[in-house]
Amino acid sequence: MNSYERILAAFEGRWPDRTPVMLHNFLMAAEEAGYTQEEYRNDPKKIARSHIEAVEKYGYDGVMIEMDTTVMAGAAGVPVDFPVNEPARVHEPLIRSIGEVRHLQRVRVEDYRYVQITLEAVRIVVDHFKGEIFVRGNCDQDAFSIATMIRTPSEFMMDLLDAEHRDQVFELLEYCTDISCQYLRLMAQTGCHMLSNGDSPASPDLISPRMYETFALPFEKRNVEEAHRQDLPYGLHICGNTTAILNTMVESGTDALELDYKTDTLTAHDALKDGVTFIGNIDPSGVIGRGTALEVQVETEMLLRIFSDTPRFILNAGCAIPQGTPSENIKAMISVAAAFNR
Repeated sequence: MNSYERILAAFEGRWPDRTPVMLHNFLMAAEEAGYTQEEYRNDPKKIARSHIEAVEKYGYDGVMIEMDTTVMAGAAGVPVDFPVNEPARVHEPLIRSIGEVRHLQRVRVEDYRYVQITLEAVRIVVDHFKGEIFVRGNCDQDAFSIATMIRTPSEFMMDLLDAEHRDQVFELLEYCTDISCQYLRLMAQTGCHMLSNGDSPASPDLISPRMYETFALPFEKRNVEEAHRQDLPYGLHICGNTTAILNTMVESGTDALELDYKTDTLTAHDALKDGVTFIGNIDPSGVIGRGTALEVQVETEMLLRIFSDTPRFILNAGCAIPQGTPSENIKAMISVAAAFNR
């Protein structure tokens, strides 16, 4: 099997020849290629070169191409701050009250500079690897996450608790779903092999499982359906401890869940092994970023043993691998996966 076939097998529930690896490593890849985040985000060739060089250096199977978590917010008109060597970030809301949602005008996300840069980077990588490496086109954020940036997380959470604002909350979520689905359709045209979104503000670390089911899940389902209309598998990423909502997340229809290290892996194994591919979930900072190669090896072996009875497993960090991560740690993680006997 080549790398593309290895990951495809994990999505389809077929046994790959060895454990596939997909890295969430745009920060580390840019740094090792010699680019600041400012250089990386503004040049599709530099984005592509960062990931191509990382694959060539470490020999993993799946490339996840992303820029930061503000692309869709920026496309919607939210003010975005662009630090030189950190990912972009939102620093103020687009609307000051939920009632202002009625004034929002539909946007064309393809008109946003950073959407086009990301799409072109994915096209370059797809063309370079020519079906040998699996390419994941990450489409930034799901509707709930975009809404928190349009409104600010704290204010949006307060809106959720006010029954008088329920209609406006759903109007904003519908608005944000249109934005995220536009991006999914554009990304599907790049030739990438899967689509994905993040929805980390919908984590039980921030809202209750019942609120997740009411305000996040219905719109995540819409993104999954859009990806499937494009004939591509879909992955959903949520940070934090998602143990309490695992079964509900499965109801989204997603093909894969990329989960944070805080989620209980034994519970995730039992919830997902028969139908949803697990992507993750080694601690990206405490273990991969700041641990020793031996600690990475031990954590990787433990995770591989838990999922040794299912082909629906792709090894990854639980979230973005930080800048400054020792290359020896990535090599240790990948070498353990390559040598592991199920």
